[in-house]
Amino acid sequence: MASILKAQKANAKDAKGKGKRRADEMDVEERAGPVAGEEAVVAERKVKKNKQRVLLLSSRGVTQRMRHLMADIEALLPHVKKDSKLDSKSQLHLLPELADLNNCNNTLYFEARRHEDLYMWAAKTPNGPSVKLHVQNVHTMDELKLTGNCLKGSRGLLSFDRTFEDSEWGRLTKEVFTQIFGVPSTARRAKPFIDHILTFSIVDSKIWFRNFQIMEKDPLQPNGPAQTTLVEIGPRFVLTPIRIFEGAFGGATVFSNPEFVTPAATRQALKREKGNKYNNRKDAEEESARRREQRRLDEDALGVAKVFA
Repeated sequence: MASILKAQKANAKDAKGKGKRRADEMDVEERAGPVAGEEAVVAERKVKKNKQRVLLLSSRGVTQRMRHLMADIEALLPHVKKDSKLDSKSQLHLLPELADLNNCNNTLYFEARRHEDLYMWAAKTPNGPSVKLHVQNVHTMDELKLTGNCLKGSRGLLSFDRTFEDSEWGRLTKEVFTQIFGVPSTARRAKPFIDHILTFSIVDSKIWFRNFQIMEKDPLQPNGPAQTTLVEIGPRFVLTPIRIFEGAFGGATVFSNPEFVTPAATRQALKREKGNKYNNRKDAEEESARRREQRRLDEDALGVAKVFA
């Protein structure tokens, strides 16, 4: 009997030892490599979390299409927090403070100007950098009426053109857009699905934004084999980079686009062209009248007006 008890105690000790060894092995597998010291263990166990939050707001005077565009962007990005309109267009230094009050580290600010000109500021707050872009060719989801659709609150993949890596301003803009449009997995309103792709392409020194749905099956052949396709959802717009500032909504200019022409200068050129057309038409009328006077003959003595006077 005593020998049986001794054998049971020995087996229990071996089982405890084996259990410890298994736990240690699992711990080593989770650490993914040898660790020296308790501080290194704590550092490796800490996982970096993507805590990106974006503040979305606009200035006074935005049009209906601009408001619909902001609503579409808010639906695409579940980590966006929308704020009321900013009254003053000249006091942009208030935006980092608003972002800090709303616990946001990114800001998307739409600035409306006269003649329906729209500018977009994409900034990292509170220290920068910030990118100012001119928004053109805006088409919202309701306006396009495309067949694609995605789950509201789902996370989207980001696709950037290779041209972004060819220039410094492209790499900087890509990093800013990645942190703003990249939805973190820990976002409060984010769904655990990835069913659309946000694409950014550079064509003619402009950034073209498109949104596509990921289709696993062909809608025309629902019972056919799986075939991944892309269907555009919207919205779509074109961004022309103007300047990149070192700080948030100001500071030293890091990049300035020499090819950018302001909409006001474009309108002035069109008006000047129309004015030149008017002046040319009036000069042609005066020249025609002068030639008509030169071709007029003098009154003859045997003319009808004198003979039958």
